[in-house]
Amino acid sequence: MARLKGKRVAFLVADLTHDEEYAFPRYWLIHEGADVVTVGLKEEHVSRFGRTLKPDKLIDEVSPEEFDGVVIPGGFGPDKLRADDRVINFVKTIFDRGDMVAAICHGPQVLISAGIVKGKKMTCVKPVVVDLVNAGAEYIDDKVVVDGNIITSRHPYDLPAFTEAIIEYLSSK
Repeated sequence: MARLKGKRVAFLVADLTHDEEYAFPRYWLIHEGADVVTVGLKEEHVSRFGRTLKPDKLIDEVSPEEFDGVVIPGGFGPDKLRADDRVINFVKTIFDRGDMVAAICHGPQVLISAGIVKGKKMTCVKPVVVDLVNAGAEYIDDKVVVDGNIITSRHPYDLPAFTEAIIEYLSSK
């Protein structure tokens, strides 16, 4: 099929990134022909379930202009990502250019810190709902919500819908 041939997507990871929320969409984007680059804060991260994640590149080695979109898996990794100004600038630049920003589970925390959620319809895992609403987003409890160039989802059970929304969005651009 290769619906995403020629598309380049960054996956942002940190310690405690949720394994399935990283691996499932990454696999399917690669299957669809995308060039997927895992971007981390350091040489190795330990996932939520104890696996070693080795980024292809460090955040200092990439530029947002190289990518058609960014995916932020959940778990507790987003709490570490949102504290890093380089990550915030990376995500905000991609958003401001009109390119895709996708986040699942706790991933929308990074979007909150980037200041890009106000007035947007979004979803997330239950513990993040109050933060999303307080940041000015309209919370919708659904498996996937697409508002402009932001795609959000709640949890691992929603991964098929989340991944398909990403593929549909990128293949339409």
